[in-house]
Amino acid sequence: MAVARRRRLNLRTVALAVVICGILGAAALWFLTRPQTVPASALPAYTPDLDNGKTMFAIGGCSSCHAVPNDNPDKVDRLRLGGGLALGSPFGTFHVPNISPDPKDGIGAWSEADFVTALWKGTSPQGRNLFPAFPYTSYQHMHLNDVRDLFAYLKTLPPVAGKSRPHDLNFPFDQRELLGVWKLLFLHGGPFTPDPQKSAQWNRGAYLVNGPGHCAECHSPRDALGGIVERERFAGGPSPDGQGWVPNITPFGLRDDGKPWTTKEIASFLGDGMTPDGDFAGGPMADVINNTSLLSAEDRAAIATYIAALPPVEGPPKPPEKPKN
Repeated sequence: MAVARRRRLNLRTVALAVVICGILGAAALWFLTRPQTVPASALPAYTPDLDNGKTMFAIGGCSSCHAVPNDNPDKVDRLRLGGGLALGSPFGTFHVPNISPDPKDGIGAWSEADFVTALWKGTSPQGRNLFPAFPYTSYQHMHLNDVRDLFAYLKTLPPVAGKSRPHDLNFPFDQRELLGVWKLLFLHGGPFTPDPQKSAQWNRGAYLVNGPGHCAECHSPRDALGGIVERERFAGGPSPDGQGWVPNITPFGLRDDGKPWTTKEIASFLGDGMTPDGDFAGGPMADVINNTSLLSAEDRAAIATYIAALPPVEGPPKPPEKPKN
């Protein structure tokens, strides 16, 4: 009887330990995955630089996604940021929101801390996780003053009434609570830190490419959870909307007659969209060129310096093109 009693006691002890560990594990997971915010107290007094905000607007490609769509691309008003663009993905369709200064339908009622929180932490003013179709995994690397300048510039643009329709996502990808785990896996780092072993020009290019420019978000393959495959960063892959193929922009992919593009050729391409062989950028890249062409020649040269210095990486193989009927 005593042996049986001890056995029951041991089983109860083990069961209690399992329950306690489960509770502690759940509490730790909740703590680690809860939406993060940036408090207003973390923002010291600052006078925004609107010219720099305009630069961040251009390199960030804000108008490419958030400008009100038009059946005629030439008639899109790139400063009317009412959203509405539908972005296809393996997880469903995202509908780009209104980020104009409209106080009801846009971000006109947002505080500066709300905006910094969205770009750095991927959290809405309501404390909810934002979907990473908004590339905060790159924007988290932006310098604080650049984020504040961008916010100040956005407030100078015309307010646009009207909200976009809700996202149309497949279950369970429509559950924002699960994004806390996704962020734990993929949202890590902070504002860009210069590499003291590199030149100022290289560091400027690295910052623009990996921060506001978010080039890796399109030019890198992704895993089943939608996270960038880091070992193939910038090596191209399927288009995020599943409708095409995004090229490799490491020296393995940017080649002409077997030779990697030079820094000068890359900088020139960012200005006018013409490749070294005389062709021109098309599709989504043509819209990117509309943005990079607005940058200073110095910033385009910095981006080119960084891109040209990337290690050559062979990305996923491009599937053969389907024969045309």
